[in-house]
Amino acid sequence: MGALATSRDAPATGRAAAAGGFVAGMRQSLFVAAKDLRAEIRTKEAINASLAFAVVILLLFSFAFDPSEDQLRVLSGGLLWIVFAFAGTLVLNRSFARELPNDCLDALVAAPVPCSALFLGKALANFVLVLAVELVSLLVFGIFYNVRWYLQFWPLLLVLVLGTWGLTVIGTIFSALTVNIRLRELMLPLLVYPMLIPALMAAMQLSTQLVNGQPLSADVAVWLKMLVGFDVIYTALSLVLVDTVLVG
Repeated sequence: MGALATSRDAPATGRAAAAGGFVAGMRQSLFVAAKDLRAEIRTKEAINASLAFAVVILLLFSFAFDPSEDQLRVLSGGLLWIVFAFAGTLVLNRSFARELPNDCLDALVAAPVPCSALFLGKALANFVLVLAVELVSLLVFGIFYNVRWYLQFWPLLLVLVLGTWGLTVIGTIFSALTVNIRLRELMLPLLVYPMLIPALMAAMQLSTQLVNGQPLSADVAVWLKMLVGFDVIYTALSLVLVDTVLVG
């Protein structure tokens, strides 16, 4: 009877240990994310550059092309996500590069923190920063292009969250991969943009309809599924491969 009770308790003990490990990992990830956000709030070097770039590009497009209402209805989603992708890499490039002085990156890797928790914390911090830049850019876009994007705000926010997470996951893992390369500012976009093509295509298609105040139709629902699948697949792959990228 004692052996039977022990065998019954074993799965419960395993589940409790797994749940405890998950909670501890999430706590470590949030600690890393908070550290990165505090560092960025103090310096503001990445977010200022990214935000200035996004606003300037939107203004230049507005004055240079002056698109008509019909043209804007077709181009709005593509224009927004091109700006988001280019501005986002300015934030992502600093993700691991800020840890290089004083061998801070080596200390982080040697710390008793799983590489997956370190990566997830970096990705969460990048996600918050890039999403903040996108929301400000969306306000500028609405003002200068006279677009009432707020008519479908919550579905549009969902697309922004999903697209931004895909961008930050890919950008964070490649930021770790290129951190020790001298030309990392050039290499990061070259590696990130080809990988982002499926997510960008889906986000552009969905955003074009939502920015123009139209609800999502059945024709574009497949793009939403594609965006969710992209996020799940590349998040899982990044968590699996981050040990190899950081430690080798």
